[in-house]
Order: sequence, then C-alpha cells, then structure tokens
Amino acid sequence: MDILAKLAKITGREHVLEGDDTARYAHDSTGKYNATPIAVVRPADTEQVSAIVKLANVTKTPIVPVSGNTGLVGGTYADGAVLISLERLNTIYEIRPDARIAIVGAGAVIAAVQDAVEDYNLIFPLLFGARSSAMIGGALSTNAGGSNVLRYGNTRALCFGIEVVTPSGEVMDLMSELHKDNSGYNLKDLFIGAEGTLGIITKAVLKLFPKPSSYATAMVAVPSLTDALTLLNRLQNETAGAVEAFEVMPGIYMERHKAHFPDARPPFNANYDVNILVEIATTSPGMSVGGVLETCLGGMLEDERVLDAVIAQNETQRAEMWQRREAAAEVTFAITPHVDSDICLAVDKVPDFFDLIAPRIDALDPDAGKMYVAHLGDGNIHFTVYPTRDDVDLAGQFIEEIEGVVKSLGGSFSAEHGVGLSKRPSMARRKDTVALNAMRQIKTALDPNNIMNPGKVLPD
Repeated sequence: MDILAKLAKITGREHVLEGDDTARYAHDSTGKYNATPIAVVRPADTEQVSAIVKLANVTKTPIVPVSGNTGLVGGTYADGAVLISLERLNTIYEIRPDARIAIVGAGAVIAAVQDAVEDYNLIFPLLFGARSSAMIGGALSTNAGGSNVLRYGNTRALCFGIEVVTPSGEVMDLMSELHKDNSGYNLKDLFIGAEGTLGIITKAVLKLFPKPSSYATAMVAVPSLTDALTLLNRLQNETAGAVEAFEVMPGIYMERHKAHFPDARPPFNANYDVNILVEIATTSPGMSVGGVLETCLGGMLEDERVLDAVIAQNETQRAEMWQRREAAAEVTFAITPHVDSDICLAVDKVPDFFDLIAPRIDALDPDAGKMYVAHLGDGNIHFTVYPTRDDVDLAGQFIEEIEGVVKSLGGSFSAEHGVGLSKRPSMARRKDTVALNAMRQIKTALDPNNIMNPGKVLPD
C-alpha cells in the first residue's frame, strides 16, 4: 500500500489502477498469459516514468512496461509486479518531411503515426495486422517485423534514435537523427529488441519513406515454394528491388479462412497448394509496376511455373487480398489446441523445412494438423501444429522437433514475435552459451536489482 501511495503522488491517484481496473492490461492477446499485477500505473511523460522506475529500484519492486499489449509470447506478464502503461505517452511531437523523420512518444499507436505522416506524402512502413492497437514502444521493444520487412527491414531498421529510462531511473538520450554516428557502442540497438528487460523506451525518432505513387498487387498460385522463390527473384530483378511484400498462404490456410469467414470470396476458382500475395510499389511515375508484374506472371504462366494469377484492379480488390493475409492470427488461433512457432530461415531453406518437419510431426501424432503462413521474402514462417489432444508434454515435443529442424538448417527459433516467457526454454536449448552469458552480464550490469521485466527473455 505504501508504494501505491507513492505512485499516486507521481501520476495522480486516477492513474494508479488496482483490482478489477487492471483486467484489460493484465492479459496478452493470446489469452494464455493472465496476471494479477500489484497495480497498473499510467505515467504522462518521461519524467513520470523516470520517477516510477527510481521508486521501483529503491524498493526492489518488479516493473513491467506495456504498450498495446498485442504480443504473443507473454512479454508483458506481470504477476506481482507493477505494470507501467505507456498509453499516455502518445504524442506525435514532430514530423519533418525534408529529413523524412517523425519524433513520437512510445505510446503512439502505429496506425496513428502512419495516418499522420500520410499528410506529407510519406509512409512509416511497419505493416502487420495489429497495427491499429500496437504502439511504437512495443514494436521497438520486440523489434517487430511484418509484411514489409522484405523492402524496409524490421523495426530496428526504421528507427534513428530513442529515449530510454534505465533501470536506475536515469534518462538516456539516444535521440539521434543521423544516418551516421560512430561515437562508441550502438546502445540504441541494445535496447531495441530487449523486450523491456534493460530499460523502458519512452520516445523515438522514426525513419519515413516516400509514399509510393502506385502499387501492383496480385494473388498468384504456383506449383511449389521453389517456383515461388523463382518468381520473387525475377520480380526483384525486373523492379530493382521494389517488391514490398511476398506472403505465402497454403491451400489448408485458404480452406480455414473460408470456414472462418464464409462470406469471403476465394482468390481463385480452383484450389492450389501454394498461394502468394505479392505487392510491388514504386515512387516513380514513369515506372509501370502493373505492367512489370503482368509481364513476369505471363512468362511464368507459359513456363508452367505459375498456375493462376489475379491482379487487383482497384483499391477494393487490393484490400480484399490483404484482409485475407492479415486475418492469419485470427484464423490460426481459432482452432484449439494449437502449438504455434515463429521461425526464420534463409529463404532457399524454407522448402527444406517443410520436407523435414512433416515426418517428425507425424511420428509424434499421426493425425495432427499442420498449417503455416510465411513472409517468404525474408524467410519468416509461422508454422502451427494442431495436436489431437491437449497435452503439455506433447506440445513441448513438437516445439523441440521444430527447433531441431530449424537449427539443422541454420535458422532461428525466434523471428519477429520476441522471446518473452514462451521461448525461454528454447533460449536455454538453442542459443549459443557464450552469447547467453554475455546477455546475462549486460542484464546484471544495467539492472543489478533485476526489477526490469524480470523472468523474461533470458533462461534461468
């Protein structure tokens, strides 16, 4: 009670929530991780965040930062901790079109930033299904990915600088606006992707890009993933790297999408095993990306390396294609029990993964279902198993088999969702021991009292 009174002095009593008022903050989007926090405190600015963290450090009170709470790995689980919600740090301070930067608070919703910069004919190209509720701070803390990583990179690549409150409550100014700054260690990239275990990001300098003058979007069916990669590379060559998204949805996903959204139109009249959502964009009025796409698809149709294709003729058709892909989380998690993964491989190893994993899953549970969607352009696969029984041990065996195949192919068990709680066992099994020791030393040096999102990312 004493710490609650002190928190109330910092933020005002109305911004310290207890009991039932904490409910909407205390679970993640999967519903798997439900916590009972000591309180949820809602600071108004960096100074209040700093004061809260100083108090927590002195009292050795665990604190967990939370933004839009759209995560999938338990990164904001806060049983017995104080949750610090950054939702009030939502100011878009400045948009400078000549420098192509935006300076925003960590609580700014991604879609709100995108809407604001559109007025300047610019884009902030972080594209994933939860962007209407996900916030900049959470995206930076998890180094979020999405469908446009192929062209623009993960969130880390979209950020020049950040402001961070360290575990001691000090404010670290890393708000660089520079393309080049070789003045010592790159601390910005240490905090981005650390999932709030090393500090709380409160502000950011974001990179903006010119808004494309035209898009060409299509659904394409191909015989195999190898043919899909051929298509991707041809399009990249023909457009000088203008492919923005290259998303794979298999036939089983199309079936389940139709079952979940019965009014949705299928992309093709026939059913195919490998379906691609491809989007190309250009800022050059003289370049006809639609013409390039049509010519490339036509050539591959003649070679029988494309089976079918539909090019969006208007924005409504384009939006319909994107809705199909952005519903992936809803479709995937609609069936239970399920065991999901978020893995990454070199793009040419993706077909090998499916060849190797299928017999291993079948050996554990012959009637288990399998489904995936993939950002094929960057090798990120969301592979899900639907076991015939809800068995924790069996689910663990599935994860270990997936990890084993990924490791054998030189990939990673964690691509864009973060580690949080759910992938800590994987960190213990698969992460290089020397790297883990270095991470622990960094954590101890910056957060000796272990107050900052304790129990996440690093295995015991």
